[in-house]
Amino acid sequence: MRVCTRWVIAIVAGLMVTTLSGQTSDLTDIDDAFERDVLIIQTTRTGCFRFDIYLAVTGKQQRRGLMFVRHLPEFAGMIFLYRKAGIRSMWMKNTLIPLDMVFARGDGSVTSIMADTEPLSLKSISSTEPVNYVLEINAGMAARIGIDRGSLLIMDLQAAQ
Repeated sequence: MRVCTRWVIAIVAGLMVTTLSGQTSDLTDIDDAFERDVLIIQTTRTGCFRFDIYLAVTGKQQRRGLMFVRHLPEFAGMIFLYRKAGIRSMWMKNTLIPLDMVFARGDGSVTSIMADTEPLSLKSISSTEPVNYVLEINAGMAARIGIDRGSLLIMDLQAAQ
């Protein structure tokens, strides 16, 4: 698998400034509740993509997630960080926009993707194996940029926890 060297070097060097461009007023509250960072997704087929992400680290942040957000910029998302690997279950309660959920192991490798989840649903959406990370991005984005099993989430995930 080709490594996204330019992106990795930029992250490690701290040269990237995190901004969620195109944000609307409904993100103001979420901006206050969550730290932000940059995530690079290295796909197995199409290359590397930069995402501005919110970090859901605490239990309170993870319970809130992207609830009540009406618009998410194109290359933005939220990553849920768990110290211990486990089967992770999510739901879309009070989530107004459809999302793709990307489940990943502790090394950042993608295990499964649940595409186009249903807004406002109480249906449980679970990982297929123990994971440390769940990335939520706009519905359809995973297919559009080629995220699949084996793609890699690249950031200092351990430091973010």
